[in-house]
Amino acid sequence: MWQPEPGWTPLRPGGGASTVGLWRTEHAGATVVIKRLRRPAADDPAVLSDPTHAGYWRREAEVALSATVVDGPGLVPPAYLRVDEDDEGLTLWSVEVLAEPPPALQVAHALGRFAAAPYAEVPWAARRTLVDRLAMAEERGGWPTLARTQLADVADHLWRRRSHWLAEYAAVPAGRVHGDAVPANFPASRGEDVVAVDWQGFGIGPVGTDVGYYALSTREDFDVLVQAFLDGVRAVRDDVEPERVRLAATVICIYSAISRAEWALSRVAPGEGALHGKFNHPAVAPYLRALQRQLPQVEALLA
Repeated sequence: MWQPEPGWTPLRPGGGASTVGLWRTEHAGATVVIKRLRRPAADDPAVLSDPTHAGYWRREAEVALSATVVDGPGLVPPAYLRVDEDDEGLTLWSVEVLAEPPPALQVAHALGRFAAAPYAEVPWAARRTLVDRLAMAEERGGWPTLARTQLADVADHLWRRRSHWLAEYAAVPAGRVHGDAVPANFPASRGEDVVAVDWQGFGIGPVGTDVGYYALSTREDFDVLVQAFLDGVRAVRDDVEPERVRLAATVICIYSAISRAEWALSRVAPGEGALHGKFNHPAVAPYLRALQRQLPQVEALLA
């Protein structure tokens, strides 16, 4: 059975159903981060073994083995040292990135350049990121916890209209997508580019996807981020319509925000007390605030 080596320092728990953990250690004179991925078992969801699904278990290892696929412009990967594979899973070794994180507008610009650049077709890129996420919500009955809140009518309308907005979203020109655009995954700059880590969600999707998701985790205004993203897109190509990029960013932003709010509320709902009294729960409040900040985008989809 695989075990971390003595002396490895545990880091924050890694995300993803297949992530066993993260550790830090010294190797060949460098500080490295080690990530362990678990191979799906027979009773695990089949989607973990689907190379095109957002939850594909070994995608980050594929990125490490073929790093040129994500090596700029805009975003660049960390320095991967090796990938060890065994019967139980994979172990990724990468040089730790320690630097001053780049400002949000630089990240948005970099995401635009990354999305707009020509890309190689690879069989292990996620292809249905938002569709897959909403499919998981559908398995849980949609957004039933929000149906007990003042957002009930809004959530119901957008849930019933999801097929329409998914079709509009899918019609936007495609480009590369980091897939988990949150500030923690952009720890440093490298010249004009931004170093990005945690490539488990990498895929091909509508241009605008990453900046829409990124807007949920930053203080900058949605419109300002989208403009910086568009400036990055235009630095690489000039045939993408701004309105369609904005639409893609809006759709992923709002459907992700509502799904995250539903997930957070559903975790605390079974406890004692009225549901409305749990809106300020520390596990819930950040998701509700993120959704509240995007009310203009909600209204755009309701219009």
